[in-house]
Amino acid sequence: MTDTDANESNPDASADTAPRLSIAAQYIKDQSFENPGAPASLQRGAKAPAINVGIDVQVRRGPEPSYEVELKISVEAVQEETTVFLAELLYGGVFQLFNIPAETLQPLLLVECPRLLFPFARRIIADMTRDGGYTPLMLDNIDFSQLYRQRMAQLQAQAEAEKKQ
Repeated sequence: MTDTDANESNPDASADTAPRLSIAAQYIKDQSFENPGAPASLQRGAKAPAINVGIDVQVRRGPEPSYEVELKISVEAVQEETTVFLAELLYGGVFQLFNIPAETLQPLLLVECPRLLFPFARRIIADMTRDGGYTPLMLDNIDFSQLYRQRMAQLQAQAEAEKKQ
């Protein structure tokens, strides 16, 4: 009997070694909305504020095979150097990873996991701004792969600069 024959007679055998990612939980860890100029800032007809968005991703190892991934989104709306509103969200997820090769673990945690969390966080931000009296803010999709590559290049440049000193 060959390995192929064994796998055909037991289809679950290959499933035990296949890479797998599952989401065990998703949750709001922290959320705030500041509306310092209300109700005056809610006047319609005013010029649209400039929107500044900040994104950060953090990963923590949990009990085997779990990782906690946190997506932090900060949104500041500014008009004529005055803050119109400030929304902050720390949205987390617990991911269970099975049979993931070591070389793909970091990109999986910093690219794919936040990509899976983002649609839920975007909806929460839209709801917060709507509930604050503004037009719902629908954040554009985020290229977490590009953010990851930028961060890796930044870390590499820092390491090279430290070697030269």
